[in-house]
Amino acid sequence: MAQPETLSLAGRRVAFTTPQTDAGGGGYGGRLHAILRQRGARPVPVPTIAIRAHDPDILRPFVAPGGLDAFAALAFTSRSGISAFSRALLPSSSSSPARRPRHPVSDAATALPFTVAALGSDADLLDAAFLSRLCGDAGGRVSVLVPDVPTPAGLVEALGSGSGRRVLCPVPDVVGLREPPVVPGFLSGLEAAGWVAVRAPAYVTCWAGPRCAEALVDAAAPDAVVFTSTAEVEGLLKGLDAAGWSWPRLRARWPRMVVAAHGPVTADGVRRLGIEVDVVGARFSSFHGVLDALAAKRESD
Repeated sequence: MAQPETLSLAGRRVAFTTPQTDAGGGGYGGRLHAILRQRGARPVPVPTIAIRAHDPDILRPFVAPGGLDAFAALAFTSRSGISAFSRALLPSSSSSPARRPRHPVSDAATALPFTVAALGSDADLLDAAFLSRLCGDAGGRVSVLVPDVPTPAGLVEALGSGSGRRVLCPVPDVVGLREPPVVPGFLSGLEAAGWVAVRAPAYVTCWAGPRCAEALVDAAAPDAVVFTSTAEVEGLLKGLDAAGWSWPRLRARWPRMVVAAHGPVTADGVRRLGIEVDVVGARFSSFHGVLDALAAKRESD
């Protein structure tokens, strides 16, 4: 039987613009959908961006044997980046057994420590299988870093002074949308902290297309809409425009719809695009934070 707190959104129609799949075949959207159902909500998926696999040749130099020996760290700002890099680490079907597994991080006794960093629950993907493909002596040389504040800025702070060392950053190529300032700001922050940040396009973030907003426009009145990234909001605004709608018109139609943002970074991006945010998840290492904020809003109304 479900615990009372898991039904904190019982009966509420909650739209969300999260992409359904990521570059590794998993997806933020599926996870959020499942958590909403666990809490008794009626999920309304409205994916406004899509995550696509990138050209595998882009990451190949970094996953080749010794490909990361010039780096001191590998820093991920998204689950999709980890999934894409994990897929690149898998041996190709044409690889000979003698060459399996391949280790981008050498396990020489004289090698320096290597850090793999990720945000919040994304670090769950940095499991033993991932680390063993990264380095043959993962237990002795590789450490996993998860910042207390699960934001790109928090990751920069947790990594500390770079002192001229190199850090590889698998990030998205943004196609058909303006690139949000999150990744450029992250790379700039690393550079300011003394790191040599190397951008590696690991996957593609693109607009889901002119019909992406139809699921929201045609739906019954939602009680809330959840945004989990700035790109999703731009995708929604483009979709509304393609459907002959606008955000002000949508708000006028459903004035009681609560706008929720997954953490302060997303909230800032939503506001920059001209949308007022009603609630912001204070605990944003997972989607539970923004849903807790929605539940609290419901109780206070």
